[in-house]
Amino acid sequence: MNKKILVLGATIKPNRYSNMAVRKLLENGFEVKALGNKKGEILEVAIYTSKELFKNIHTVTLYLNAKNQKSYYDYILSLKPKRVIFNPGAENVELEKILTKNNIKFERACTLVLLSMEEY
Repeated sequence: MNKKILVLGATIKPNRYSNMAVRKLLENGFEVKALGNKKGEILEVAIYTSKELFKNIHTVTLYLNAKNQKSYYDYILSLKPKRVIFNPGAENVELEKILTKNNIKFERACTLVLLSMEEY
């Protein structure tokens, strides 16, 4: 099961959904990488602030609104993920079209709900 997940839009603030997602993904046995505006840590996961070229990312789960995603388009494509999850508030038709052109699956879903239903 050990899929590697990138949480894009991660924060150390425990009341934010991106933080909860990192914690829940870890609880469910996933390897988690995190990228955000400010360095920090969520449990043992470092939050990077630069576009690290992580290897073997299975899923990118987005916690950024569409406007804030633009600067990450090429980065997301460079990771060659199997899928991208647009969490509520992160929906982005423009990026969905780019992903489709590049044969990357996407879904509009909530990482926390998928995990709670064991459908991640």
